[in-house]
Amino acid sequence: MTKLAPRTDSLTRDALAVLQPGFVGTTAPDWLLRRLDEGLASVGLFGRNVSSPEQLAALTERLRAERDDVLVAIDEEGGDVTRLEVRRGSSFPGNYALGTVDDPDLTRNVAHELGRRLAACGVNFNWAPSADVNSNRDNPVIGVRSFGAHPELVARHTAAYVEGLQRAGVAACTKHFPGHGDTAVDSHLSMPRIDADPNTLHKRELGPFRAAIAAGSLAVMSAHILLPALDPELPATLSTRILTGLLREELGFQGLIVTDGMEMQAIASTYGIERGSVLAVAAGADAICVGGGLADEDTVLRLRDALVAAVRAGELPEERLADAAARVRALADWALRGRGTHGPGADTQEGTAPGAGAPVGLVAARRAVRVTGTAQPLTRAPYVAAFTPVANIAVGDETPWGPAAELERLLPGTGTGSYSGDRSAERPVDDLVAEVLAAAGDRTVVAVVRDAHRHRWMAEALTALLAARPGTFVVEMGLNEAAPAGALHIATHGAARVCGRAAAEVITGVSPPGEGPWSGLG
Repeated sequence: MTKLAPRTDSLTRDALAVLQPGFVGTTAPDWLLRRLDEGLASVGLFGRNVSSPEQLAALTERLRAERDDVLVAIDEEGGDVTRLEVRRGSSFPGNYALGTVDDPDLTRNVAHELGRRLAACGVNFNWAPSADVNSNRDNPVIGVRSFGAHPELVARHTAAYVEGLQRAGVAACTKHFPGHGDTAVDSHLSMPRIDADPNTLHKRELGPFRAAIAAGSLAVMSAHILLPALDPELPATLSTRILTGLLREELGFQGLIVTDGMEMQAIASTYGIERGSVLAVAAGADAICVGGGLADEDTVLRLRDALVAAVRAGELPEERLADAAARVRALADWALRGRGTHGPGADTQEGTAPGAGAPVGLVAARRAVRVTGTAQPLTRAPYVAAFTPVANIAVGDETPWGPAAELERLLPGTGTGSYSGDRSAERPVDDLVAEVLAAAGDRTVVAVVRDAHRHRWMAEALTALLAARPGTFVVEMGLNEAAPAGALHIATHGAARVCGRAAAEVITGVSPPGEGPWSGLG
């Protein structure tokens, strides 16, 4: 049974209950365990908290020894955004690859397998999926995290993902409401603004969220974006019109409303995390996500005290805070009731796709590959030149990407180098290409790019490289928006480790019969 310190009053317990904080390290710090004892109901995990499935299971077991109904949340989208496999790359392709295949049953199976692995480690709440319609191809933070640019496609895959994840006993948190896809600014850095009219927003952005709600999504995450057509003054996370009027009343969502990270600059730089958290709960949010950047006890205490003070000052109705805390506890109860079937100790062997011998993530990655060109597979070790952009904060720079490791496995002796076009260094493209060619020698170059259409230096370097070495293979691991180029152009629709493997199989011609894309050459 859950223990609560008798000295903690109900108002303080409610304030703690609505927080979803993070921490540093792979074991639970004493301060976190104390706060669980006092009423904290959720803990958020990030890549810094995970070193192995065994370690993660031990961590979640320790948390539940303090509070058996604790919500253990994680930001595990699969694909480019992975915390479970942050040091090696994900075993699952991301949303863009799944949307490219456009098989909702496959998406459902991938989400179920991902959820099963999370549940086996004791994680019962996933801040996923992304239901954003990536209508702006230059979006710097969504991109391959979206199922695609078409609302109907995104809607059907969002629903399938929610169904698969929750069938594994892990609550889904569909994000980023009411839609982050038409932005050119990263809300980690500043406030994005979408100037679409109400009709466009309802037809484009809201369809996937309606589908998620119909599929039973237990939680929805708000976006730190300004949409003047819905609220001319406040971003969605702080807007009563959007969270209560639109999401609760118009769309009928009765589950948990979670904020995106409150330390993100879209909120923190304008409102501060304390004031922002008070405004969010007052607007209709039930849980405050914090901990990606601020992950210490002081942050928890500051937010707890700000919420308590706001109630006592009459700025936040006590019944609104109590309702938010009750919704958190209701979700915790759902997760607790499902632990016997899906919790720690369950089978941790990776599931296979129905009717296939390969893991479902690999099958999905193989099916997502699109190939243009007529070059023959390589039989000699190549040189991999990874043109590496600066990673956005959601993806992070800790996770390896690209096909180099898998090519080395298939063709021992494969060389690799990472190349950046940082203009602050005033590095001419010709110098970058000369460095690639010198390192490659007479080996075939495999040029790996990520969103080449968004990075001028990358596009210029690729053009110059192909002019000097026309036999170069090109692997695009971001949005496949640039025109295909190279002797062979391979679009993986994501940069997960499993996407790198699928690309390496194409390059070497070892794709299993019926699963590889060689029949699509042309």
